[in-house]
Amino acid sequence: MREVIVTADPLGRSGDEVISNVEILSGEVLAQRRQATLGETLVSLPGVTSDAFGGGASRPVIRGQTAPRVKILSDGSSLFDASDVSPDHAVSGEPLLLDGIEVLRGPSALLYGGGAIGGAVNLIDRKIPTALPPAGGEGAVELRYGSGDRERAGVVGVTVGLGAFALRLEGASRRADDYEVPFYTPPAHTDDEHDHEEDHDHEEEAAGFDRLPGSFNRNRTITVGGSWIGSDGYFGVAYTEQDSEYGLPGHNHEYESCHPHGSSLHCGGHDHGGEDHDHDHEHADGHVPIVDLKSRRVDVRGEIRSPFAGVERIRFRGGHTDYAHDEIDDGVVATTFSNKGHELRLEVQHAPIGGLNGVIGVQTSESDFAAVGAESFVPPSTTKNTAIFLLEAMTLGDWRLEGALRQEWQEAEALNRPDTEHRPFSASAGASWTFAPGYMASLNVARSQRAPHAQELYARGIHIASNTYEIGTATLDEETANSIELSLRKTQGPLTFSASAYRYAYEGYIYAATLDRFEDFRLIQYTQDDATFTGVEGQVRYAFANGLAVSAFGDRVKAELDDGGPLPRIPAARLGGRGEFVAGAWSGDLEYIRIFEQDDIAAFETSTPGHDMVNATLAYDFAAGAFDSQLFVRGTNLLDETALSHTSYLSTLAPQRGRSFLVGLRTQF
Repeated sequence: MREVIVTADPLGRSGDEVISNVEILSGEVLAQRRQATLGETLVSLPGVTSDAFGGGASRPVIRGQTAPRVKILSDGSSLFDASDVSPDHAVSGEPLLLDGIEVLRGPSALLYGGGAIGGAVNLIDRKIPTALPPAGGEGAVELRYGSGDRERAGVVGVTVGLGAFALRLEGASRRADDYEVPFYTPPAHTDDEHDHEEDHDHEEEAAGFDRLPGSFNRNRTITVGGSWIGSDGYFGVAYTEQDSEYGLPGHNHEYESCHPHGSSLHCGGHDHGGEDHDHDHEHADGHVPIVDLKSRRVDVRGEIRSPFAGVERIRFRGGHTDYAHDEIDDGVVATTFSNKGHELRLEVQHAPIGGLNGVIGVQTSESDFAAVGAESFVPPSTTKNTAIFLLEAMTLGDWRLEGALRQEWQEAEALNRPDTEHRPFSASAGASWTFAPGYMASLNVARSQRAPHAQELYARGIHIASNTYEIGTATLDEETANSIELSLRKTQGPLTFSASAYRYAYEGYIYAATLDRFEDFRLIQYTQDDATFTGVEGQVRYAFANGLAVSAFGDRVKAELDDGGPLPRIPAARLGGRGEFVAGAWSGDLEYIRIFEQDDIAAFETSTPGHDMVNATLAYDFAAGAFDSQLFVRGTNLLDETALSHTSYLSTLAPQRGRSFLVGLRTQF
């Protein structure tokens, strides 16, 4: 089996050597499973779901948590888009151009800061070559067509060696229409025990559809990069430009007049506790808002091996992003979101000292964020963060030990809001015991802190995309997670498995508490309370000698406030099985996943029913001269079931894709 190095690990260890929980998606599996959005691409991994927002945006949800607790990295460097502000904002990384994806859960993500308190997703690309290509050049081309959304996509990447210099050119383009769903009629607005107890004389049934309006997605990404490569390291620079246009499903103009009266909502003629209940809605005219996104990014990466005595490696990462997107409603720009940010990260790996191998590093970043227009619910703000960190590891016979520390200093300021300062500190320790060949038990404990996000501190206004009116709290303190995780893994032989049980006890967990609700619109305020997340996840696989393999996998997380009541948008439990085969040039898989009903819900939430998901892949490898190629077809939701995602803000308004087939042709040279 090929050893897979974890790029996000500062010591450059393999997946089997890292004590913490790391999952890697790469190779043919990634090529066949990647979707238009990062969240959709990762949903097959245990413990990972997505907060899907139509066909253009979805963020990963790790163990029940997403942005701003899940950090999205580009080879260890922050992306600086607007995806951590709202689920309708796309992650700016393009899955078609990725060479691999690393998912770090628990203490393994600690070195990337408070924004990774719930986990980190590291996007591995080839935009900056780290080695000269064989025979002077290499490349790949892929074409794709999807039936459910009429997706037409293509990607090409070429690396050319010119002496000690390597040049990389790559690009991807995608056009997808609104995706098909089993005919669906959103539930009519009803007054349940959590809603306003008033009679709506003008209630209307929502219109049904068999394609989700506003789920289209069009994207173009180009990259040019180059690096100087020597025997002792490399230094490279890359420029990436992305243009994207996608729809926002679930948008409702009926709520644009909603505003708070204390802790209650007032929406037009509908006043909680008042006498006027006319419920005079402004009816939708059939159009959906559009996000027009443009991101320009410069990456700088370098590495020097054995520069002088006592130092084994120095690694440098830097990035600067100029990001903006317009939210266009009926042809008019309603709101413009922008984020200009940069980050520098330096890691120094020292030579072994008394059996200790370690890395010390420093990181600094600055983000200037603004939202201007009708939905400027977050004032212009600047967030500065500086951090130092340390990781040390040791091997003692069958035992591996490691510990890590990170100290941050964060300052945030916003227009007409009080400045804030936070100093989050995080520490972790882990131990693993190889008690038999291929068997490893590990224990990780951590105390991690996160400074509040600018949105949690300063939000004040209507956010139509998520159907909320948001209120920030400038006095929020650091959020602290005391976590423990116990894992058992078997990595050798025909039978392999991994299983983890974890508990996160939060002191001052920051969350959006719903104060009031009118139909699908909520009044939320960011507040702090103690909370606990407990869960299990795992998978087991058995490979037969004749190219057949079977596996089972599942996950479940429970998240509650310590003073009672579940937290909102927690994913439902899942249990599934998969069969795989390889027979000469043919390969494929068939998988079944049961997503259970989620009825352990917070106040003002609606439960989501369970559903079955059946997916299958069939691939054929062939060679044409010097070209190695693969033709594959992947079918998803083959039972064509209505699938509602509880983690989505649009859980009852925007069902997931119906039955769809993707045909792809990949060629490498």
